[in-house]
Amino acid sequence: MSGEGAKIPTAYIPAGGNRFRRQREIQLTRTVIDIKVSTLDTDGGLSVAEITSLHKSGPARHLHHEQDEWFYVVEGEHVIEVSEERYELGPGDSVLAPRNVAHVWAHVGEGTGRLIAALQPAGEIEAFFDDLATLGSTPRHEELSRAFSSHGLELVGPPLSIE
Repeated sequence: MSGEGAKIPTAYIPAGGNRFRRQREIQLTRTVIDIKVSTLDTDGGLSVAEITSLHKSGPARHLHHEQDEWFYVVEGEHVIEVSEERYELGPGDSVLAPRNVAHVWAHVGEGTGRLIAALQPAGEIEAFFDDLATLGSTPRHEELSRAFSSHGLELVGPPLSIE
């Protein structure tokens, strides 16, 4: 294995499970994030997360300076805006948000929403999720902005308005 980073052995991850058996609950967006493929598995090349929304919600408009982000809807109805394009997605639909392009998403349907987000290269996305999980449900704008910027992301606008 010379020249390769240390890899975590592959593991089966059951439905509702997390790569390291530790869910991240993001109170701000009322979502739960389960890592399915970790940055540790891929030498930082890829991170895949299942994001479960228990209520209508989503993050603030933002962009990733170093990562492309691909969304795949598993369950529920979602709206995703990439730059000026607005997409209404249901199960089986997907969309790519390239790096340095502002995007925002929200679960807008009734019941539970689930989507897969794959980010490449993974960068510090999992550390970012960890930081978000510590902020609570109403962080100050400065705290939120600092969490984004310290992990290579940038806040550029508010969350989507959900009717």
